[in-house]
Amino acid sequence: MLNRNAIILASAIAALSTSGLAAAAGPAIAAARSGGDPSVVIVHGAFADGSDWARVIPLLQAKGIKVQAVQNSLTSLRDDVATTRRAIDNQPGNVVLVGHSWGGTVITEAGQSDKVSALVYVAAFAPDAGQSTEELGKGYPTPPGIAKLVADAEGYLSLPAAAIASDFAQDLPPARTRVMAATQGPIQAKAFGETTTGAAWKGRPSWYIVSEKDRMIQPELQRAMATRIKARITSLPTSHVPQQSRPEDVAKVILEAVRTARAARG
Repeated sequence: MLNRNAIILASAIAALSTSGLAAAAGPAIAAARSGGDPSVVIVHGAFADGSDWARVIPLLQAKGIKVQAVQNSLTSLRDDVATTRRAIDNQPGNVVLVGHSWGGTVITEAGQSDKVSALVYVAAFAPDAGQSTEELGKGYPTPPGIAKLVADAEGYLSLPAAAIASDFAQDLPPARTRVMAATQGPIQAKAFGETTTGAAWKGRPSWYIVSEKDRMIQPELQRAMATRIKARITSLPTSHVPQQSRPEDVAKVILEAVRTARAARG
């Protein structure tokens, strides 16, 4: 009986792959090409995962916005860009692409997709074409949190729980920073040396949220990057994670980008 069931299941999968799934994919592909209200795709940074945006996502959904938080591997820029591009391609229409911290480098590269209509950088790196993330910090003092990074035997960097509390999210309660430490995503150190092939912000409207009390990316560097990409700048008196300490303010900026993208589409 088990063998017979296995044969039936295999036959069904084969039939779907050759006809049913192809037919079902047609409308989805057509919808993605036809436009529609912008979706929001959010790219988390290093030492985090998609749950880092759990306080902002409901605020966007309450406004009827379709949201997808990417779960990146943090193994390399190339891998994270590929994962983000899949998320972009799977949206039913244009995309407002949001990136936090390391995610800013990812959206700078992945955001070159024709489907991306606007970019939102949240305390994020914003490299130019051919530039790496590590280059951006040259000429600025090493932030306190970066000085506390720990590397494992395979070259993955993480933050100790104490550093999460004191330098990554110092404006959040201890119970929450303990969870953040437990769910953080270590990043391969080599990723910071990888260069982009282009800069999506050169052809799209951009927004930038500067975290004025950031201890992971110098606020002065954030302002310099925001100015260079000609972004609409919002400054918040927060740690490196304004999406957690000031979610309403962060959602407000993203919604502005969505409205602008919608109006531009006509």
